[in-house]
Amino acid sequence: MYTASDFKVTPKEAVQLQKQLREQVKLVPLEKAPVLIGGCDVSMNRFAKEGFAGFVTLTYPELVLIDHAVVKDTIPFPYVPGLLSFREIPMLAKAWERLKTKPDVLVVDGIGIAHPRRLGIATHLGLVLGIPTIGCAKSVLTGIYEEPGNEPGDISYLYDKYNKEEIIGAALRTKRNVKPVFVSPGHLITLQESIDLVYSCVRKHRLPEATRFAHNTVNEYRIADMQQVAL
Repeated sequence: MYTASDFKVTPKEAVQLQKQLREQVKLVPLEKAPVLIGGCDVSMNRFAKEGFAGFVTLTYPELVLIDHAVVKDTIPFPYVPGLLSFREIPMLAKAWERLKTKPDVLVVDGIGIAHPRRLGIATHLGLVLGIPTIGCAKSVLTGIYEEPGNEPGDISYLYDKYNKEEIIGAALRTKRNVKPVFVSPGHLITLQESIDLVYSCVRKHRLPEATRFAHNTVNEYRIADMQQVAL
């Protein structure tokens, strides 16, 4: 695993590091079928000095929560579009160390390879942790796509806006009459496997249970911390 010192870089250095790390990314089939699936999320204000990061582990395919870990820590990097991973991964790495039951595959609330330099937070985190990761974002950072059909499970591919033959992700309709989510492989998994796994984690809500549980868990921790500080 990378150490915190690997993230002590300037924004210019971070861009160069992304270009180097993208050469290490492997979009290959999973080595085994997952029995545990994880989700992670980070909660912070854009100009805050501290943030909250956490993971959840769920059984798969039942999606029963069996473990979680959340940390509060100093935010080490400024807010710069496209460099989110340098802001969030140091906190996530600390939360990962506290997570006793590690997942086989991790769904990240963010971008995988659907990134200008193909190194969104899901991809970068996959390299750091050395496990298969999937990016599942609520909006597009880069790329062009057509609206998928309105039926749950419908997809349309997300293409690089300069090279319209390069597929970098997919818009996935998880529920009828709701906005799609945007799935892109992070590391050690294929796009089709990423789409299938994300959709299989959808229950009553637009977002997959892995990231929904993670979001709720981190926010509960954050609210409790705020209440404690106010006392």
